[in-house]
Amino acid sequence: MREVAFIKQNKEKWLSFEKAIYNNQFENPDELASQYIHLINDLSYAQTYYPKSKVIGYLNQLAAKAFQKIYKTKREDTNRLVHFWKTEVPMLIYEYRKYVLFAFIIFFAFTGIGAISAANDVDFVRGVLGDSYVNMTLENIEKGDPVAVYKSGSNWGGFIGITMNNLRVGILAFVFGIFLGFGTIYILFQNCIMLGSFQYFFYDRGVLWESVRGIWIHGAMEIFAIVIESAAGIIMGASILFPGTYKRFESFKRGAKDGVKILISTFPFTFAAGFLEGFVTRYSNAMPNFLSVGIILVTLGIISYYYLVYPMLLQKRLKNNLMPAV
Repeated sequence: MREVAFIKQNKEKWLSFEKAIYNNQFENPDELASQYIHLINDLSYAQTYYPKSKVIGYLNQLAAKAFQKIYKTKREDTNRLVHFWKTEVPMLIYEYRKYVLFAFIIFFAFTGIGAISAANDVDFVRGVLGDSYVNMTLENIEKGDPVAVYKSGSNWGGFIGITMNNLRVGILAFVFGIFLGFGTIYILFQNCIMLGSFQYFFYDRGVLWESVRGIWIHGAMEIFAIVIESAAGIIMGASILFPGTYKRFESFKRGAKDGVKILISTFPFTFAAGFLEGFVTRYSNAMPNFLSVGIILVTLGIISYYYLVYPMLLQKRLKNNLMPAV
């Protein structure tokens, strides 16, 4: 069958299924699961005979939403919070994985620009970080403690102040997505330029390792969370720019709702990063290398698994569970 004929034959069925999913028009999970099986069959057919077709992306997105609806109504998922963290957020991340990838690409590109700019302009770091901060850090480097700034203040004071600031940055990164996503990209640009120039500053003075083993104890979760929060903002902006088959305002409501859920999912990681910065980073110089590196790898591994690995494993498991027996 030609692709045009395949789409024409199934278009109304897909649109009807899509409308029913988003408007909760299914009477029971069994009905939804039955319709989902037909959708999977169409997706498999399209992947086999039209591997480069855009309809595959559309059907994949529709299938991801169906996963959420089916498992949301499963009898054993009585705990709403457990369902939110265990299923709903990971499936949203899987559904919007292209936006998450886009956010990471922007992150690495802007961070690289910050580092390259600092390498080619001796005054760039001062322009970004400010003279007082640069001078203070230079003094700390001369004293043999490059990350001494994290030892200032009390443990609890640092934890609360740092966490509130990181929450503010994350919320701004999401909210500014209302400006068609460009506001979010600007927030990410600011933070990435600062990060890139900041790390090059330490590299240029021969203390990169000392900075990495200290700063990234909390920075692994902190920075990763900001990227995910930026992805949430971009999702909201894209929902306005690319409404698809929905009216623009309806698309925006869906994008904003999904973005808020993803934003909220980052808060525990932001709190954890604040705790590490307030109570652990200040002791990094006294730690053996294996301990500081171990903390960095564990924290990075946890958040990476939740947002990058677990959604794919969950999607695969749900797909296998819902596939009809042959």
